[in-house]
Amino acid sequence: MTRYATVNPATGETIEEFDTMTDEDAHQALTDSAEAYADWKNTHLKERSTMLNQVAARYRQNSEDLAQLMTLEMGKPVSQARIEIELAASIFEYYAVKGPDLLEDEELDIAGAGSAIVRTAPIGPLLGVMPWNFPHYQVARFVAPNLLLGNTILLKHSGSCPQQALRIAEMISETGAPTGVYQNIFASNEQIAEIIADPRLRGVSLTGSERAGSIIGGLAGKYMKKAVLELGGSDPFLVLADADVDAAVAAGVPARFGNAGQTCTSSKRFIVEDRVYDEFVEKFVAQTSAWVMDDPTDDTTRLGPMASVSARDDLAEQVQDAVSKGATVRAGGMVPDGNGAYYPATILTDLDPSMRAYREELFGPVAMVHRVGSVDEAIDLANDSPFGLGSAVFTQDDDQASYVADRLDVGMVGLNTTVKSAPDLPFGGVKSSGIGRELGRFGLDEFSNKKLIRIV
Repeated sequence: MTRYATVNPATGETIEEFDTMTDEDAHQALTDSAEAYADWKNTHLKERSTMLNQVAARYRQNSEDLAQLMTLEMGKPVSQARIEIELAASIFEYYAVKGPDLLEDEELDIAGAGSAIVRTAPIGPLLGVMPWNFPHYQVARFVAPNLLLGNTILLKHSGSCPQQALRIAEMISETGAPTGVYQNIFASNEQIAEIIADPRLRGVSLTGSERAGSIIGGLAGKYMKKAVLELGGSDPFLVLADADVDAAVAAGVPARFGNAGQTCTSSKRFIVEDRVYDEFVEKFVAQTSAWVMDDPTDDTTRLGPMASVSARDDLAEQVQDAVSKGATVRAGGMVPDGNGAYYPATILTDLDPSMRAYREELFGPVAMVHRVGSVDEAIDLANDSPFGLGSAVFTQDDDQASYVADRLDVGMVGLNTTVKSAPDLPFGGVKSSGIGRELGRFGLDEFSNKKLIRIV
């Protein structure tokens, strides 16, 4: 049977394994979710809001244990793991506090007789398929708005985060949430396909790779289920000729190398106008040198291991392909000796479309720096990607900033900042980066029935 396992990426040691659920258990989980929905959708909104507040409190009460477990299972430096735990807590808290107002009926200004309102109602049991790179934040942004709405949740977490998956389910259960409202499922791919096909399931949310999104999105379409897909990204970071280069470098280094570069919205492609290119590269390389690989359990570590040796090896192959075709390594670029899934902070220049890295997402601590001759060339290069998630633009000209923001084919733009997730800001992309939006009021709309009520 397929197993879910805790494997420490810093050492390669397998800590604990868990069996995949049986087909009978998978069927029962969906039955329990459907039965729970019949009652949960009719509970008072205040009761659901209170439950979310209690989840937020449990996140904060257990912050250190949860952060340490995250570091063990996926290698995130513990100082960064603590930040993620607080972000997850803030998302549950946001929907508990702000959500009820966002769900108020919307009165329409109509031409005909009488009146009309739109009521935001739940739709039923939902399936979430979640990744390992932000194992609490990405669950929170799917779960919190939908539990507030009155939907019920089946959550299939990454196979490398089983203990965190169990802890999330445990914290929600501790609030007194009724049986079946939220369930962790250690399901196989085949069982996930069967759950999506079942008419009792009403929607599915996936955060993951393009390949996984294509499969899940295809199944959702086949069985007429609403889907939200948050997929990969190769976010451009534009440094224009009038930019504050020091500010751009200070923002760009952590934006690329935080979480070992394993973030969909990492700034992966640095596109720099010729006039400031040499200065930017020199300072970027210098600041990157402070990101030294080390023990992720140490509070001072910035760069821990990647989540798995296989992911590290795939990244190394992408870098080697680029180097073999003429790319220049300005920092890093070599797999270190020893155990664990470590890879150094790496900077590549002199890239061209013949290289895999030009088109593919580099999901690890590798930055690509491109030289361009004009603002319009920078925009064209930024848009020359199958992805369209986030972006950053550094310029001191407000009109130019607006001009560039309007022309970037992405879901999110940061002007003199990078894209940072927050509970009240919509998150999502275009093209191969996915379909739909999460967080803010938009997170309440994706899996809702916007029910028209006409009164005459």
